[in-house]
Amino acid sequence: MTFPLKGILTNRRTGHDMLPLTTEGDEGEKGDRGEVGKQGKVGPKGSKGNKGPVGDVGDQGMLGKIGPIGGKGMVCDCGRYRRFVGQLNINVARLNTSIKFLKNVIAGIRETDEKFYYIVKEEKNYREAFIHCRDRGGSLAMPKDEASNALIADYISSSGLFRAFIGLNDMEREGQFVYADNSPLQNYSNWKQGEPHDPAGHEDCVEMLSTGEWNDSECQVTIYFVCEFLKKRK
Repeated sequence: MTFPLKGILTNRRTGHDMLPLTTEGDEGEKGDRGEVGKQGKVGPKGSKGNKGPVGDVGDQGMLGKIGPIGGKGMVCDCGRYRRFVGQLNINVARLNTSIKFLKNVIAGIRETDEKFYYIVKEEKNYREAFIHCRDRGGSLAMPKDEASNALIADYISSSGLFRAFIGLNDMEREGQFVYADNSPLQNYSNWKQGEPHDPAGHEDCVEMLSTGEWNDSECQVTIYFVCEFLKKRK
């Protein structure tokens, strides 16, 4: 015959003995991490985020298909337009030359009560110099008295030049000098001693030296020259 131990209880359903409940013991050690649970449901869609920075340019795509052939164009009257453009280029070149000339004139001129004088520092022969002055509304300088001759001479000398063409020549008739306006040489002249002297007949144009003296010279030499312009009357 057995007797139950004091303090031990018996489970009537299972017949097993159980220790009586006691007060709560100390906290045990942390157990191992359990397995990952099942994935939860997808949450609601969030609000739209801020626009990100522009990405790098991608590689060039493949060449697309060739488009349809365009309609027939109009016939171009290109010859007329080419002539117009060509003339326009000529006009622009002339305008640029005139602007350059005016800038140089403004930079340094000499004048009397009736005329302006300007030394063109571009080497040209006599005929080219004559045309250059004429196309700008003037002529090669024509010193017809001592005062204008002295002014031009001082202009040449102070410009650091030794000589320059003036508007005087005997191209039409040897020995008979005329000015650029075809008026004859009359009361005033300032030839260098021994000039004009042209035994070969080739020195038909006149240059003024920095001393103010005149010397006959070949017309084909290229030197600087002096233009004169009449002042407009008020």
